[in-house]
Amino acid sequence: MNTFAHHMPFGAELLPEGVRFRLWAPDCQSVSLCLEGPQTTSETPLQRSDTGWYETVIAEAGPGTKYRFRIDGDLRVPDPASRFQPDDIHGASEVIDPTAYAWRHNDWKGRPWEETVLYELHVGTFSPEGTYQGVIDRLDYLVALGVTAIELMPLADFPGKRDWGYNGAYPYAPDASYGRPEDLKALVDAAHGHGLMVFLDVVYNHFGPEGNYLHAYAKRFFDEDRHTPWGAAISFDKPDSAAVRDFYINNVLYWVGEYRFDGLRFDAVHAIEDTSTPHVLEAMADAVHETFGADRHIHLVLENDNKSRYLVRDDGHDPLLYVAQWNDDFHNALHVVLTGESNGYYVDYIDDPLAHLGRCLAEGFTFQGTPIQYTNGEPRGEPSDHLPPLAFLNFLQNHDQTGNRAMGDRISTLCSPEAVTAATAILMLSPSPPMLFMGQEWASEQPFLFFCDLGDDLTDSVRDGRRREFASFPEFSDPEARLQIPDPTAEETFHRSALDWDSRTDGGHAVALALHRDLIALRKLEIVPRLKETPGHSGTAAKLEGGGLTAAWTLGDGSRLTLITNMSARSAAKPSAMPEGRLLYATTTASSGGLERELPPWTAVWFIAEGSGA
Repeated sequence: MNTFAHHMPFGAELLPEGVRFRLWAPDCQSVSLCLEGPQTTSETPLQRSDTGWYETVIAEAGPGTKYRFRIDGDLRVPDPASRFQPDDIHGASEVIDPTAYAWRHNDWKGRPWEETVLYELHVGTFSPEGTYQGVIDRLDYLVALGVTAIELMPLADFPGKRDWGYNGAYPYAPDASYGRPEDLKALVDAAHGHGLMVFLDVVYNHFGPEGNYLHAYAKRFFDEDRHTPWGAAISFDKPDSAAVRDFYINNVLYWVGEYRFDGLRFDAVHAIEDTSTPHVLEAMADAVHETFGADRHIHLVLENDNKSRYLVRDDGHDPLLYVAQWNDDFHNALHVVLTGESNGYYVDYIDDPLAHLGRCLAEGFTFQGTPIQYTNGEPRGEPSDHLPPLAFLNFLQNHDQTGNRAMGDRISTLCSPEAVTAATAILMLSPSPPMLFMGQEWASEQPFLFFCDLGDDLTDSVRDGRRREFASFPEFSDPEARLQIPDPTAEETFHRSALDWDSRTDGGHAVALALHRDLIALRKLEIVPRLKETPGHSGTAAKLEGGGLTAAWTLGDGSRLTLITNMSARSAAKPSAMPEGRLLYATTTASSGGLERELPPWTAVWFIAEGSGA
């Protein structure tokens, strides 16, 4: 039987002679280990090293042992590297045997990145059960849909029973609300058995507002001179930051090695400040490549503020560090095309949304160092046209772009089915890998709202702060209107965000589901085999007279993929010359011969011309 375990330099580690407990606590005078349970209750002083590490080995401890550390004879704290918190963030940590789960699909090596069609989901609201098993029970559905990968929103143990996951306090402990560690491994294992990759969203830029005790014994974990939207920044580049860097580098290796995730999505890395060489993001990527090498397909994806520096390729167009980045520019431009909204960050796309969309299709980012209004003239982005389309993960919806709206609106409730169909055809057949957000495929009308379950002392500030966020929006300028914004701390808000699976077979929902299945199948057949080795500078885009847009790419096999689209409610002039090649897909009944006079409203038409290498 193959087993998978990551051997960490801290936390609770099973040894032949017992369990080694290790804590980095440089800012306290003493640490003792408290074993807690009906069979074993004891307290043992830990030995301190010159570098602030405390350590001991307990022979009578083993899998299932619950423990905490006592700081300076007073405060009891969980293990920051806990593998499981069965009693939530303030409770005791549990010793886990990482080799206990018997993996069934040991030979799984992953899938190439160009095959990726990603499906983002929140475990707690994806199924009525709200558990890992609830996801397992719907893997057959996801396979039939055609997606090749699922991405789980963050699992790091968070306060209470419901949360998006970005309030995590224990990066190594999958939250007990969804099941035990072996249940999560069973989900990953089952997905591999279905041919699905599994990605995990990880948060390395901050801890949540509750449950983090590091300030009590490791103040130097944070840099009080640097601040993020969530408080003092995590310290990655001070003389004594080696333990901090090691904590997070090991976390990356832990999820990929012990849980066998096929990829990680790194949340908001622009909030990670590090002047070290190498930058901690580079160190993380290097560690993954050095550890797993060519043995598995491991895909590291960033959420970044249009920084292209970590997406560099080698001469064979393979990533040296990170394979792709979430492309907010693509979403924002397409959203403004569809809705005409101009609030918040949409203000920088409203001037010419079609041109912004065209540049995203051709070059990745639309803002590549340009000052933008939303940040008061600060430049946004870095050049990206040298990167291949595979370096950009595109989406029409995700948890942020839905849940960060005041009412959690989905795109299917904001514009017509015809408009969403055209946008979906652009998303699914463009060379860049597409991502769906759970329920998007059947045009779900269920909102996905912001929700959390923080302690009572934070409830009022979270609720009021959420409503203040929207005070500058015209529709919420009236305080009475802001009271209609759902309370994120209310359990009802969580339940309203759960998918309504029964609706997917009704009327227009069934039509949308069939559309997504057809487009994903077409992508697999016609687009994916051509993507490998597609270089940078492969795309072009141009607006057409009268409101249309054309974009074209030379793909890795030399074939030419062309899009002609009219993303408006009015007819638009057709191109002066139609593309070469055969018609691949049209959102209307039009064929190439049927487009002789004009482009109908909400039209997306695709052509493919075979290349010399096809």
